[in-house]
Amino acid sequence: MTVDHEAMLERSPLFQAMGRETVRALVQRRAPRFHERGEGIFQQGDPADAFFFVVEGWVKVFRERDSGEQIVVSIFSAGDTFGEAAMFIGGRYPASAETVAPSRILRIEGAALRRAILQNPQIAFDMLAAFSVHLKGLVEQVEQLKARSAPERIADFLLDQTRETSGAATIALPYEKALIANRLGMQPESFSRALVRLREVGVTVCRDNVLIRDIAKLLAFAARSADGEARLVGGQARAHPAGCSPRMRS
Repeated sequence: MTVDHEAMLERSPLFQAMGRETVRALVQRRAPRFHERGEGIFQQGDPADAFFFVVEGWVKVFRERDSGEQIVVSIFSAGDTFGEAAMFIGGRYPASAETVAPSRILRIEGAALRRAILQNPQIAFDMLAAFSVHLKGLVEQVEQLKARSAPERIADFLLDQTRETSGAATIALPYEKALIANRLGMQPESFSRALVRLREVGVTVCRDNVLIRDIAKLLAFAARSADGEARLVGGQARAHPAGCSPRMRS
């Protein structure tokens, strides 16, 4: 573990109140493991003997129906932890986890975490707080899927990738469009149709990039049925002049 990795862990909601020595004891000199896109981290039903910290990349957690269809439960990115709840409630992972981009993942043994909790019970309360934040996010996600149209859901997703509030920007999609569609509760065909409708507010898809010609206009579109709720945005986008290269197709 490098100093930078330790700093990332200490900023994570789950580890913030643990202190450096406790974090080091949990990690036990382990180094993050590199995973290519599409590599499984664990399978539904596997013994839940560890949880994981995303150092870099993206991971999807999903359940698979008998038909083979995947239902994406959540997407995790750098700074997130996943798998910790399953470790305490039944001993087996209730879903599968797989990388959706080249990623570096740190595995943290469950036994080490349980020892830390016995030595410092406050850690358990800190974990409950982190779980509550995650649960709140899931509830808000379900609410959004029910209350928002497909174009509005996509607009929300795109705006969540940037801190810009005006001007033009190009956003690199963090993972494949089919997974984004699944994450937003729609079929790929519906996703494509909704993107076409967003052209009216200046959104153009250029391969794996999305060009937003006027972020303020897209913000206004996304806010029109959001009851004035303030947006919390993260991530980065690079400023870009309006227009799409002639070689790119929307």
